[in-house]
Amino acid sequence: MLPLRLSKGHGLGNDYLVADAATLPFPLTPARIRAICDRHCGVGSDGILLADVAASPLVLRIFNPDGTEAEKSGNGLRIFAAWLHGHGLVAGEPFQVRLPKDEVTLQVMGALEGGALDIVADMGPADFTGEAAGFAPEPGVALGFRLRVGDEVLAINPLSLGNPHCVVFLDHLRREDFLRRGPLLATHPTFPAGTNVQFARSIAPDRLEAWIWERGAGETLASGSSACAVAAAAVRLGMARPGEIRIEMRGGTALVRVTEDYQLRLRAPAQIVFECELTAGLSRRLAEV
Repeated sequence: MLPLRLSKGHGLGNDYLVADAATLPFPLTPARIRAICDRHCGVGSDGILLADVAASPLVLRIFNPDGTEAEKSGNGLRIFAAWLHGHGLVAGEPFQVRLPKDEVTLQVMGALEGGALDIVADMGPADFTGEAAGFAPEPGVALGFRLRVGDEVLAINPLSLGNPHCVVFLDHLRREDFLRRGPLLATHPTFPAGTNVQFARSIAPDRLEAWIWERGAGETLASGSSACAVAAAAVRLGMARPGEIRIEMRGGTALVRVTEDYQLRLRAPAQIVFECELTAGLSRRLAEV
């Protein structure tokens, strides 16, 4: 059996493993994904990026650490761009990546201090309809919807970037509230397919703070698509102006440009930190899962 080769990268602390589909010794089943992403007995990551570099345009599938598949990930896309750049498959020109639901344009802008790359991703438009966001109670625009979560009611803002989001704006972010409410919202029955959750607060008209609870992963230090969702919702609600907005997350800051028609451009670093080959013993164990 051929060894399983993986690369590991991160975008603002949100880490993914990259695998080339052409070199896989076995299919990536949900059980194998969970075993590989396990931080104690596996390699450890917030998910796996499965690349088809022979396709034109390039094809990327994104898997959460619980084995489920995600439609889009801004950090995952930038990590993929860093991986492609490191393997000499792209240079500084824009290129397209096809995802399950849409296509994204990426561009490596240059190198940053410490070995990271400055990468831009055109994330497409925000869709504020409940139908697009997988929000069952309201197919139309549901911004400010009052939703009972446990024993309290929150004003939520569902939207989609090709993947579902639920943004909650608060005057103050309290850690214990986020850790309690985040998982309840991510799995709330009004989102039958689950959702990514962002708790955010406005710091200035062009600056917001956000904490992220990702569907299928739990809390992450950063999320590119979540940063875009927060910026888009803030502009739609009049909390921020169209243009470049700084989204400050626990892992660092992403820049999101929001146009007046809610097209979103994400700019933030990504870096490949190591490449590895799994031991024969672990590969055999995975093959038997």
